[in-house]
Amino acid sequence: MILHVAGAGMAGLCAAARARELGLDVVVYEKGDRPGGSMLLSSCVVWRYRSFGEFRAQCPGGDPELQRQVIEHLDDGLQWLRSLGADVVWEETGNPRTVGIRFDPHSLARVLVRAAGEVRLETTAPDDAAPLLLATGGFQGNQRLVREAVKPGGDLLLRANRWSTGDGLELGVTRGADVSTGMDEFYGRAMPAAPANVPEERFVDLAQLYGRHALVLDDEGEEFAPDPISWSETDLVQAIARRPNAQAWYLVDDDALEIEIRGRRVGEMVEAARTSGGEVLLPNELGIELPGAYRYAVHVVAGITHTIGGLRIDGQARVLREDGEPVDGLFAAGADAGGISTGGYASGLASALVFGRLAAEAAASL
Repeated sequence: MILHVAGAGMAGLCAAARARELGLDVVVYEKGDRPGGSMLLSSCVVWRYRSFGEFRAQCPGGDPELQRQVIEHLDDGLQWLRSLGADVVWEETGNPRTVGIRFDPHSLARVLVRAAGEVRLETTAPDDAAPLLLATGGFQGNQRLVREAVKPGGDLLLRANRWSTGDGLELGVTRGADVSTGMDEFYGRAMPAAPANVPEERFVDLAQLYGRHALVLDDEGEEFAPDPISWSETDLVQAIARRPNAQAWYLVDDDALEIEIRGRRVGEMVEAARTSGGEVLLPNELGIELPGAYRYAVHVVAGITHTIGGLRIDGQARVLREDGEPVDGLFAAGADAGGISTGGYASGLASALVFGRLAAEAAASL
């Protein structure tokens, strides 16, 4: 039997490598011109919440069965990645809520490609392939689908590979699949707004991660941020997406500039926005009355990294119909599978690792 895998990102490569260990023949089809997907553009921290209860509290709209699978299977998956030879950068996440490992993304991609076997670049899987794992990376690269689902107030900055355009979602729906909760949600970061230059190799270091420590105004001068803003700021980025132009201003004072977040001071992030060509103004240049004294006003746009909604799956990564029955021979993992972190934020790479491996194991039992 041949397992067909649509997508050579984290989920697809993990599935292919695990399937080959189990004795399956595998073909991986990658629409883009390189393997690795958006994993290669990330900080590559693969993590989970410390407990199932914390996962439920942080992502209350997610499917409990899927969340439990992440909690129960991620640690084994991390050890498996290490056994393949992936280089570890950090042994911890630096976040007291979570546990995990940061890998070097290029090293991780190399070892997974080696273990995955045949990867056909710039090709797509046959529509009638079976068994088929959909792991095309979500639909954030498709402006039409994003407008229909997210309903942003302007164009979002694509903070991901260019070819994750909803192919897996649309193929699954064509075969009778149901969609998950959270179709209007996404994970992303506030990024320097135009005219900033934001190349993909700078998606990590140009992220503006200090919304919790800023006064946040939309382009019309209105405050709108969630209260409180979550630790991940995913809720804030989604709120920015729905404001005029999908943009906002972050106003920071002198004290905020010294705060360290994920190893960088806020002042360094502001300077990165400035050197990218983004708008970093003195607050009085905004021409509006402010409730306090601030040093800088940084213009940001909502950047979309991956969608949170997708195809509905069960705990074995089988794609489900509306009646809860599995679609014959069809699996989904990574951002093509939705409803895991609805209402919050969880590691997309962790879900890709866990459900990619589980899909391979389920396919091997057919």
